Amino acid sequence: MEVNVHELTEVSREIEIQATSEELKPHFERAYHEYRPKIDIKGFRKGKAPLDMVKKLYGELIENEYLDRIASELYRQVVKDKELKPIGEPTLVDVDYKRGQSFRFKIQYDIRPIIELKKYKGLSVETIVHKTTDEEVEQELLRLRRMSATMEKVERATDPEHIVTASLQELDETGFPIIGKKTDNARFYLADPELEQPFKDALGEAEQGGEYRIQFEHQHGDHSHPVTIKATVSRVEKIISPELDDDFVKKVSKDKITTVEEFRKSLREDLEQYWREKNRRQMINAIVSEIIRLHEFQVPESLIRTVIDGLREEIRNQQPNKELPHDFDIEKFYQENRAYAIFHSKWALLREEIIKAENLTVDESALIALAEREAPKIGIDKERLITYYKSSDQVKDRLLGDTLMSLLMTSTSVKEIDDRTLPNTLSKG
Repeated sequence: MEVNVHELTEVSREIEIQATSEELKPHFERAYHEYRPKIDIKGFRKGKAPLDMVKKLYGELIENEYLDRIASELYRQVVKDKELKPIGEPTLVDVDYKRGQSFRFKIQYDIRPIIELKKYKGLSVETIVHKTTDEEVEQELLRLRRMSATMEKVERATDPEHIVTASLQELDETGFPIIGKKTDNARFYLADPELEQPFKDALGEAEQGGEYRIQFEHQHGDHSHPVTIKATVSRVEKIISPELDDDFVKKVSKDKITTVEEFRKSLREDLEQYWREKNRRQMINAIVSEIIRLHEFQVPESLIRTVIDGLREEIRNQQPNKELPHDFDIEKFYQENRAYAIFHSKWALLREEIIKAENLTVDESALIALAEREAPKIGIDKERLITYYKSSDQVKDRLLGDTLMSLLMTSTSVKEIDDRTLPNTLSKG
């Protein structure tokens, strides 16, 4: 068997394999035997025709149908014999079969890039952090009260704590209705921070049965145009939130907390924990980004495809019928997510190199400690959980990642920037 390997890029190769008819013979013999039970020849029971007759009548068809499989088998044999180290899925790019003579084909595959580790410890990074404020605690209390609120129909809105229901009709520049530009029963919560100011201004004191003009500039691409909407109010409702007292606290906490002050303290602790976790993730992202910036190398296309395919699969699984929308543009999706996939592929490769360089491992004590922490939370016997963790590569990899990040974080100088010192467009991003 003739084999030639060609370098396409730093991380991709093309292997050309040519097999003689004699080398193909055992593969085709197996193919004949596998295909024989499917063949129905007049005068014989299905699958019982003589093998010579099968070869004579269907030999060429069978051989051509099995070429892809034979190419895969020969490729795996060459990979083993020559100790090649491909990654990802190989791609068959060229096939030339001359029956009774030879079979030549080419397969392209990726290889792991050669990575020279540079600086990954002793880094200096900046990260934006957020600290919980009293205002946030009060806003969360208000949100919980609104969730338990009741609504009362009124004649007129007197403050932002109202919901206005209206029919909207877009008008042209002469004041006539535009056909097809009508929306019935649109609901507007006047205190909603996302509600645009022209709507708040027009409906702030709306009365049932009233008509109001809403005017604003609609931005479309690189230009804008004026929009006028007539809102006909059909309903005004007052939102009545429960009083913030001990009874309310007992109700929403299911009697776990009995006083307002205790509840306020608990909310603050929850918010602080949330922001600690988010700040930590942002610190990790800053460190990872800096390490990637310091290491320039080509990423194999197969790894990029794997990441994007994973994202696409997540979207598919979120659909009601587990199928992508009929208008889903796969090519556009790949292009939009390519930069993300390159970033994560680079980090996956660097992560492995750093773990190897630091000789990081997961010992049994770490698995036991994890099981002791998580057994009460998930309601599984600790010993059963330990047994499972010891057999789970995914759990071991998770602990290995935690160990690596602890190493990187403790060796990195981090400058924390309070997001309250930044412009509103940059804070809490």
